[in-house]
Amino acid sequence: MSAAVEVLRSRFGHQEFRGLQEDVIQQTLDGGHSLVLMPTGMGKSVCFQIPALLTDGLTLVISPLIALMKDQVDALVSQGVDATYINSSLTRDERLARYEKLRKGDYNLLYVTPERFRKGDFLEALDTRRVDLLAVDEAHCISEWGHDFRPDYTRLAEIRKAVGNPVTQALTATATPAVQKDIARQLGLEGELRLFHGGVERPNLRCT
Repeated sequence: MSAAVEVLRSRFGHQEFRGLQEDVIQQTLDGGHSLVLMPTGMGKSVCFQIPALLTDGLTLVISPLIALMKDQVDALVSQGVDATYINSSLTRDERLARYEKLRKGDYNLLYVTPERFRKGDFLEALDTRRVDLLAVDEAHCISEWGHDFRPDYTRLAEIRKAVGNPVTQALTATATPAVQKDIARQLGLEGELRLFHGGVERPNLRCT
């Protein structure tokens, strides 16, 4: 049994991977970059959460959705994973406490918005850590051709460089070929992102 399967069973309570999850995880552990297209609800987050538990450095998750960050972190913490988020929902004291823990080497996973990289105190705290994996959730936000464009996402090539150009996953439920190309360009990974396309069908939904 592979280490990834052991983590899937012991931490997440699932017996086997779904769809392309295991292939994406192996690509990541082998040091390759990925563009993951997978329907909502089919487990994209497992693709970066398991590598986070199999590597020594920090997994940095870029997400535009503060509510989703809290939901994912709460679920991870309940499973015994050392994870947190830093965003505008925190008080100043809460934020500073998390910066201090970050400096001390706490956290396997850290969720932030791209706007957080405009904060000097965050960059100073993050600079003390080695980032092994950069996961860009809702990656269609990178592209001006996408349906939910976020300007700060266009700084991700700069952000990648600032954190040492780690292995990168870009994940989204949907992206046209034009958006796929733009995601790779905006990340500075043209010709380096391996596409994992899980389709758009959601077998957990049915029309009645």
